[in-house]
Amino acid sequence: MASRAAATKLPSWLDPLRKWAYNASGFNKYGLLHDDCLYDYDDVKEAVRRLPPDLLHSRNFRIIRAMQFAIQHDVLPKEQWTKFEEDVRYLQPYLDEVRREQEEKDEWDKNH
Repeated sequence: MASRAAATKLPSWLDPLRKWAYNASGFNKYGLLHDDCLYDYDDVKEAVRRLPPDLLHSRNFRIIRAMQFAIQHDVLPKEQWTKFEEDVRYLQPYLDEVRREQEEKDEWDKNH
């Protein structure tokens, strides 16, 4: 959510460009959220591991559904696409926490 707040500090004239880029990416046509598409680095894997069960199940459902539609060379009906305004960065707080912990660990290792 912090990244969404930071992104909203961009000039308002960029909003149409941001929405265009969001829609052009294509993941929203499968019902995916931005955080569903993050590359699985170690910090992302750890953040996903820390998700509450309901968020984890929702994420897994969206990913499996998207894979099924991709295999079928199809997309969701347009009314089910994820809208730019509805996209939630649900993984960001956990990712920030993992990165802060890693920085703290690196600092500790460097000084001891």
